[in-house]
Amino acid sequence: MAIRLGLGLPQLRQYDLAKDVTDVARAAERTGYDSVWVYERLLVPESPTQGLYGVPGLPWPDWYRGMAHPLVTLTLAAAVTERVRLGTGVVVAPLHGPVQLAKALATLDAASGGRVVAGLGTGWSTDEFAAAGIGPHNRRGGLLEEVIKVCRAVWGPDPVSFEGRTTKIDAAVVGPKPARPIPVLVAAGGDRALGRVVDLGDGWIPVAMDVQGYAAGWRKLQDIAAERGRTRPIERVPRVNALYSATPYDGDDRQPFQGSADQIVADLAAYAEVGVDEVLLDLQTNPRDAQELKDAAAEVYEKVRAAGL
Repeated sequence: MAIRLGLGLPQLRQYDLAKDVTDVARAAERTGYDSVWVYERLLVPESPTQGLYGVPGLPWPDWYRGMAHPLVTLTLAAAVTERVRLGTGVVVAPLHGPVQLAKALATLDAASGGRVVAGLGTGWSTDEFAAAGIGPHNRRGGLLEEVIKVCRAVWGPDPVSFEGRTTKIDAAVVGPKPARPIPVLVAAGGDRALGRVVDLGDGWIPVAMDVQGYAAGWRKLQDIAAERGRTRPIERVPRVNALYSATPYDGDDRQPFQGSADQIVADLAAYAEVGVDEVLLDLQTNPRDAQELKDAAAEVYEKVRAAGL
């Protein structure tokens, strides 16, 4: 069976949000993509307290500056599409009020006829946590767990009741309800985070992993699921951040998903050999405008299908 393909929507500052989000969303659906996705960056500090992903000295990329809000972007796409799934890949869950996030996702799902996929992660930036007034950054794992539990409660039948460390809902009506149970994909890498996938998630959304790391993570996830007695399938939707170019990248330092459409397809094939349900392909970084993004997305899609993936 062919793998499903998702496309990242344009959120970066080279795009015109007034027209490019809807334009690319329509084009993705026409081309055959199965889903469209957004991700989240709250801010870019001028003097970061930590490097990118928490790696000391690793600079934040310039393209993070001016990134559009994920749920606003996804709502624009929902309004002009009929078929594609609408995914967050990922939203930094602890940066949001749990009930407000649950209600926003439920509203979007109801309005789109049941097409939302909630990809949620802990985040890593201490600067973002400070700006959002969240509290200790080292509690982000527990905050993500509570957000997921609040979402499940809010999306369930009324009256909704919940009591956690940061959220308390006395018996209340919380609507609208989603059109169907919203799948929750959990971003995870380490053992503890993979445990959250097994315990709380419908699926796993690994972010920017090479195929070796992805394969190792999947084996570990299967081991944890077996240890904890989970028999329900785990959906696998890796997020890949591609750096597309019209010509092949021939340097010895080529990274996965860097280069021509053929090179990107070859990297996708390696993922498919390990096993995936869907791949979120974000191509928006390199193109200068929406037309270039649409052209790259169409070329990659056609070559993926021609390769039998």
